[in-house]
Amino acid sequence: MHRNQYSTDAISAIDAKFEAQKIAFSPLTFQAARSLRDFGILRSVSDSGDNGLSRKEIARSAGISEYGAAVLAEIGLGMGALRLRPPAEMSGAGNSAAEEEERYVLGKIGWFLLEDAMTGVNFNFVNDVCYKGAFNLPESIRGGKPCGLSVFGDQWHTIYEALSSLPENVKKSWFDFDHFYSDIAFPEALPLVFAKPPRRLFDIGGNTAKWALACCKYNADVRVTIIDLPGQTAVAQENVSAAGLEGRINAQSCDVLDSQTEFPAGADAVWMSQFLDCFSLEHVTEILKKIGAAAGADTDVWVLEPLWDMQRFPASAFSLQATSLYFTCMANGSSKMYRFGELCAAVEGGGFELKAAHHNLGTNSYSLLRFRKKS
Repeated sequence: MHRNQYSTDAISAIDAKFEAQKIAFSPLTFQAARSLRDFGILRSVSDSGDNGLSRKEIARSAGISEYGAAVLAEIGLGMGALRLRPPAEMSGAGNSAAEEEERYVLGKIGWFLLEDAMTGVNFNFVNDVCYKGAFNLPESIRGGKPCGLSVFGDQWHTIYEALSSLPENVKKSWFDFDHFYSDIAFPEALPLVFAKPPRRLFDIGGNTAKWALACCKYNADVRVTIIDLPGQTAVAQENVSAAGLEGRINAQSCDVLDSQTEFPAGADAVWMSQFLDCFSLEHVTEILKKIGAAAGADTDVWVLEPLWDMQRFPASAFSLQATSLYFTCMANGSSKMYRFGELCAAVEGGGFELKAAHHNLGTNSYSLLRFRKKS
């Protein structure tokens, strides 16, 4: 499906020009959409139902001027977030009184901006984490560094080092984005991972311990070691303590790319959820070589990733392609959301072979890949 989508160019010239204008004005329309949402305009219009709201009513409900209501409502029409419900008695186009009486109702796009969970998570992530730093995308591409991260400070090389120190709203939007996608696939992934129950599982890139906690809830015998950067393991340990699972979940702090880092041996299973996309393909291979040095012949290595060429819907593939830009300008300057084949090749380059691939897990079409060391 995606190959056909990307290899044809059937759009008309008129429609293509319109799409180009959307791109040209997208920074402005994005902030307009944020204003429509955060001023409560989309909610007020939605609550008005088929009756809709006039510009005066929009201004009054939002606590803004009629001028402000007018510019937001009009671009709302342009982006499809709002639609007009003109009164039946309108006397004709160009009549100022009739224009004053025009009423705005919620469009389908406005509904998704207001109600769709994925759109909300993506929107807040882009606004709080990526928006200001995205101006430095060209410099990031030229230099292979996340130059946009400087909007939060110059002391970090990657966003992962910065996470615990970011402003609370930025941190919340980052974690909401991170968890929204992987967490949805957990219920379908757990039975696959525990079909042959591991007694000892290493969660590399365990973040806030959500997977570790889910494993312990799912299986009473498993013991989990979370391996991550110090800032993340500190948060993970707080969450583990709050759940009363200190006896079953422990943490090891390290930088997986440090040449001195060695992974502990003895794992029945190694888990990496939305972790390998945080590294270049070359680094993925390096990480897997380190895992291979500690893994046994029967150790299952599980990789949970959203692969953009394995998505069911074009909107999902586009979201992942756009997320790659976040990695470029904000996260590390060198990784992206991968295709199935290129990620498998990088893992196999570390001494592993693919044993099973489960696609379309969760509503966001995650792929769960199982590898073992090459014999």
